[in-house]
Amino acid sequence: MKVVVQRSKYSKVEVDGKLVNEIDSGLVLLVGFTQTDTEKEVKNMARKVANLRIFDDDAGVMNKSILDVGGEVLSISQFTLYGDATKGNRPSYIKALNGNDAIKLYEMFNDELNTYVKTKPGIFGADMQVSIHNDGPITILLEM
Repeated sequence: MKVVVQRSKYSKVEVDGKLVNEIDSGLVLLVGFTQTDTEKEVKNMARKVANLRIFDDDAGVMNKSILDVGGEVLSISQFTLYGDATKGNRPSYIKALNGNDAIKLYEMFNDELNTYVKTKPGIFGADMQVSIHNDGPITILLEM
């Protein structure tokens, strides 16, 4: 499981020109799964994201989590995180989990994360337009 975490001032996801979800201050997650991922990785990743200290404290040090600052999460499914372009110029997605299994883990991840912090999803498998106002910029890659 891979998650790209971006600290955000404002972000939104649209499908066919219609707003699906948006957040003000919080985190945007790009979430991908591979064949070996299980409920264990999903739960551990949700806990890791919720407790990740990438928000500034009063001294300007990244020492607070989203739980401390009270933001929201915009969670976007992204199978292309498992794209492999080591051979040639066209990425292979063979390591990405198939859609039927990935959607189950994605929904489980969002449900688990929602027990910590308000989590708003994109639409799994849709052609989404994601606008991210990256704050910092702060971008962290997590992998389980």
